[in-house]
Amino acid sequence: MSSRVTPAVRAAEAAGLAFRLLEYSYDPNAEAIGVAAAAALGLAPGLVFKTLIAALDGGELVSVVIPSDARLSLKALAQAAGTKRAEMADPAKAERATGYVVGGISPLGQKRRLRCFLDAGAGDLPEIVVNGGRRGLQIAAEPHALAAALGARLHPLVAA
Repeated sequence: MSSRVTPAVRAAEAAGLAFRLLEYSYDPNAEAIGVAAAAALGLAPGLVFKTLIAALDGGELVSVVIPSDARLSLKALAQAAGTKRAEMADPAKAERATGYVVGGISPLGQKRRLRCFLDAGAGDLPEIVVNGGRRGLQIAAEPHALAAALGARLHPLVAA
């Protein structure tokens, strides 16, 4: 495996976040990257959260962290963000804003720190797993501590 020191790991350390690193063999052909990561790590998909980048009215990009087996409700995100509309960001714009490649986008240590929204369901779990800043590296942490490190509030964000 490649380096375990990424901007996400450095940001977690700088925030004083208690975390564990988990590594797995990334499958570039996986249909659902987060679900594949959960399977490779032997975890339930609802414990492994994916980081999506969305665009709000006016072009603001935001990070959205939801369970890997869930679908984002753009309407719920818009409501949480206090805007009328939200849409998925162009992958190239997401990569430029975060400094990460798709499949390795972490909510931590982004090149330009984006406002972050964490699904409310995370608050009921003892630990969640998010991307560690490169494909095949994950960070496991207590969700409320992670939210504090991200400056994120918990909102219902998944589609019913």
